[in-house]
Amino acid sequence: MADNNIQPWPRNKNIRPSVDSNDTIQRSPRSSGGFTTDKDIGSRRPPRHHQSVDSVDSTSSLYSIDSRRSKPPPPGTYHVQLPKEQIYRVPPPENAHRYEYLSRQKHNRSACRRCCCYSLATLLVLLLLAGLVVGVFLLVCRPHKPRFSVSGVSVAGVNLASPSPISPVFKIKVRCKNVNGKLGLVYEKGSAVEIFHEGIKLGDGEFAAFEQPAENVTVTVTKLRGSRIQLKSLSRKELKDSEKTGKVRFDLRVKAPIRFRVGVVTTWTMGVTVDCKITVNKLTSSATVITEDCVTRDISLL
Repeated sequence: MADNNIQPWPRNKNIRPSVDSNDTIQRSPRSSGGFTTDKDIGSRRPPRHHQSVDSVDSTSSLYSIDSRRSKPPPPGTYHVQLPKEQIYRVPPPENAHRYEYLSRQKHNRSACRRCCCYSLATLLVLLLLAGLVVGVFLLVCRPHKPRFSVSGVSVAGVNLASPSPISPVFKIKVRCKNVNGKLGLVYEKGSAVEIFHEGIKLGDGEFAAFEQPAENVTVTVTKLRGSRIQLKSLSRKELKDSEKTGKVRFDLRVKAPIRFRVGVVTTWTMGVTVDCKITVNKLTSSATVITEDCVTRDISLL
């Protein structure tokens, strides 16, 4: 028989029984009665890890960096700095031709500079060697300048009675003396001899080429010619007056290339210049030298 005092459970859909999460009972077939104890529940619960503030901050910073990297950069101009070891020295394709041209030009310049340096060094060495040879030569041989004198003068083709141009011919006898005791002299071709009267050139010619041993005296004759020289009235009058007094003055200049010789060794070519002042009694082929004075200048390098 059913009890009439028992009321049924109100059927309300909105009301649900509350169950505490801590009181949740898990069934286990291995436990007695199908229930687990609190001890077993505590052993099976996962350990609770307490996160520190630093770990949270680092994690948040990592997330923030990742979020920043994932975002595309805004448009604009950027300056990218790369380490020096990551910079490759390879020109871009559009500048490859210019790079090759500049590198080739730089190589040519370096080669030219190297060649110039070698040439200068070689020239300096040669100059030092030449200076050494000259110094030894001067100390050992002690060369002296040759001496010159005029022993005869012959004049032809000078007519002072007519105002027409003159074409004089002079024959000059020159005496050359080598005063060196060990050195011979070699007079080469290419010399020049000129004769003047009061600054007016009356003739020129060439000094004879010859060889002269040590301590030797050689006499040579040089012919000088002038062609159609028009004298002024004053110069013509001076020549007439000088011939009347028996003192006609001339200036003779000799330039000759010479070499010194020691045995079979011959030095380089040098130049000797001689200035002579001559006085003759008349302007004929039988003229006589009254006075003469020849001075040999210092020997110069040609």
